[in-house]
Amino acid sequence: MLSGGSRALQHLSDYHHHRTSIGLGFCGAKIVQLSSFFLRPSQAIGRGQLSNKLRHRMISSSGFHYRTSGETPILHNCFSQREDDLQLPADGSSPVSGGIVALGKFDALHVGHRELAIQASRIGTPYLLSFVGMAEVFGWEPRAPIVAKCDRKRVLTSWDSYCGNKAPVEYEIEFASVRHLTPREFVEKLSKELRVCGVVAGENYRFGYKASGDASELVRLCEEYGIGAYIITSVMDKKQDSEKRDSGDSKDRGQVSSTRVRQALAAGDMSYVSELLGRAHRLILQVNNTGDMQSERRISVPRSSILNLPPGEGVYKACLILAGDNEPSVPCSVVVDTSYIHIETEELGLCNSDWSQELKLLSVEFG
Repeated sequence: MLSGGSRALQHLSDYHHHRTSIGLGFCGAKIVQLSSFFLRPSQAIGRGQLSNKLRHRMISSSGFHYRTSGETPILHNCFSQREDDLQLPADGSSPVSGGIVALGKFDALHVGHRELAIQASRIGTPYLLSFVGMAEVFGWEPRAPIVAKCDRKRVLTSWDSYCGNKAPVEYEIEFASVRHLTPREFVEKLSKELRVCGVVAGENYRFGYKASGDASELVRLCEEYGIGAYIITSVMDKKQDSEKRDSGDSKDRGQVSSTRVRQALAAGDMSYVSELLGRAHRLILQVNNTGDMQSERRISVPRSSILNLPPGEGVYKACLILAGDNEPSVPCSVVVDTSYIHIETEELGLCNSDWSQELKLLSVEFG
């Protein structure tokens, strides 16, 4: 198993030991020295490039509006797969004003993404800031998300214990609105429009028009605009199988990535998927009780009715089916073929569910 969980707990222990000396844990108008115990900018960005840039002025959070993770979940509706925007605070400020935003592409919400959230939570109120609509802008083929839109809040809530009881909230920006921003303009947007207190990014993070900015430039620009910048090293894939470590991505240096998760799902290696995600993969299905119910023990759901990426074709034992928050999980087996997801359980009545609704959401956990 990947050591993301134990490593995060060790970081928390280290953090409580060092917080007095390094001044982290809140955004005050002060100079802070980045410690190498979990943020290693000198290693992450290059030989000596950051030796004179380890001190960053943190803008004061006084007067800023903080939002806790429980107030405004970003995603609700599984049927439409549409997002609800974070509501603007009453004072008209940005929903992420005063917070610490983790930067990245958070498709899989894997252990590397969780590590970004952990570091953001140590400094202030954590958010995940990412972009939506990139496929439409670039004309990419549509593909199913790894995590269903309506399931993302559950995953982020499960990170609560890693993040000091501050589960991160997502904040998404339409990619088309920032596509042509230079690295400087992007950081200026973070500072003046979104009014964030700090940013956390991985060592390979790229930003700005045509990905022209790197982590070193992010640190430099954030310092100029009075934002704390924290660069962390990548969470590495612990698998030793060379075949699985070769993702075919030229940017892949062995770190955990959404590409690896997709490849592991396609191969049907659910144990490996669980290691990369830090949890069991959950497939969300929209079930039509007038056509999908084959018997009291079997459901066959067409692929057009699944809301996120299933594993590759095959038979999967030791799965769990969940029909709702208030209903117990039930052991089941799953068969994935070219057209359908077939679910079979030994229990009569299939989870004792109320099938009075024409459409119902079911969750299947693998592994």
